[in-house]
Amino acid sequence: MAEGYCVKCKAKQPISDAVEETMKNGRKAVKGKCPVCGAVMFKILGGKTPATPAPVPEAPASA
Repeated sequence: MAEGYCVKCKAKQPISDAVEETMKNGRKAVKGKCPVCGAVMFKILGGKTPATPAPVPEAPASA
């Protein structure tokens, strides 16, 4: 379970109902609710999702 900082409680809390999302810039994040006050919590995770590599063209066969 992910742990984040709740701005309303001003304390670190475990994120309940956590859902992993991918932001527009390609980074992963976890979004959920604070179990104490119910405020929305959002935590950005490290690293970007790996981009799919471009297909490598095959070299022409020499005869």
